[in-house]
Amino acid sequence: MPKGKNKLNLTISVSEPQTDGSDRQNGAQANLEALQQKLQELDIDDQQRERLEEFLSQKQKIGELLEEDFEKRGELGAGNGGVVTKVSHRPSGLIMARKLIHLEIKPMVRNQIIRELKVLHECNSPYIVGYYGAFYSDGEISICMEYMDGGSLDLILRRAGRIPEPILGIINIAVLKGLSYLREKHQIIHRDVKPSNILVNSRGEIKLCDFGVSGQLIDSMANSFVGTRSYMAPERLQGTHYSVQSDIWSLGLSLVEMSIGRYPVPPPDSRDLASIFGENANEEHLEAAKTGKPLKGTRNNYTVPTKGGAAEAPRSMAIFELLDYIVNEPPPTLPKGRFSDEFVDFVDRCLKKNPSDRADLQSLINHPFVKKYENSDISIGQWVCKVMDIQPS
Repeated sequence: MPKGKNKLNLTISVSEPQTDGSDRQNGAQANLEALQQKLQELDIDDQQRERLEEFLSQKQKIGELLEEDFEKRGELGAGNGGVVTKVSHRPSGLIMARKLIHLEIKPMVRNQIIRELKVLHECNSPYIVGYYGAFYSDGEISICMEYMDGGSLDLILRRAGRIPEPILGIINIAVLKGLSYLREKHQIIHRDVKPSNILVNSRGEIKLCDFGVSGQLIDSMANSFVGTRSYMAPERLQGTHYSVQSDIWSLGLSLVEMSIGRYPVPPPDSRDLASIFGENANEEHLEAAKTGKPLKGTRNNYTVPTKGGAAEAPRSMAIFELLDYIVNEPPPTLPKGRFSDEFVDFVDRCLKKNPSDRADLQSLINHPFVKKYENSDISIGQWVCKVMDIQPS
């Protein structure tokens, strides 16, 4: 089959396709203006609004996404059934992140997935990764997104060993605002909150990606979600009804993991904690946040990285043993005396096994831990650049 056949494009505008080129351009302009009007309704600052408008203006110029227009620049990661690469889009000159998902599915299912992904065109927020479009080619669905040069928090965790509480305080605010935007503006539950789905860049922006807008895509990739299950709330693992409260559990679990430098189930014992923190741990955290210096570890000033993106658990657990532990054993907590009371309380409110006991989004947004870092002058961008050894964009 010649290359380029069976290709479905998903670069769309709100207006219906026109036969005349100028009409098409006018429709795209009207669509851009409508989106800019929506931006005015968001509770964001001038810099965030300016950056979103810049992204939308770039996106308007892209046109149809075609396989042959992309040049691969490198690998960014893999997960959730897909490989993510850094690519250059030759016609526009834009650098993008391209996620390739190989699915052996019927054309009808494939078409439905691509239709459902159209919702992503309307997800424009400073806390959500920008979306350029998607297309199908040669057995793979390509999803093209904004490139975040700092990478995902699981990669940053490998380099930093642990992420300081003040940095996590700012990350937490962005995640809460992203989840709130998805729920309030689009009635979307993320369904897959974890460090690898929180991206950062050298400008200090923190954005969510890989949220569940396509039910068909989630169903089609069900067998590839083994790693993701370890972040699922107990009610999801038990197959009962779940809501945005399940995202709250995943956020709490992710915060504990990034704080201690390893997945927190089973919980670390006293020897593990001594190995993780050592002496003067809190002072180190504050110093790292203020100066951008990585936390001290055991190799080149970093904690020894492992395949999982953080310090290795004291013993390995089979996936079913792990999931059984999450459902039946006490929930993870932050080790006492290592973090602020506000942070410990915030995490405890997230990690209630009964979803009705769990804090909701609004109460978490008003929590003292959030208020503590709302007006922080810590530069996330500088910290990311130093940890990941990259230049500011």
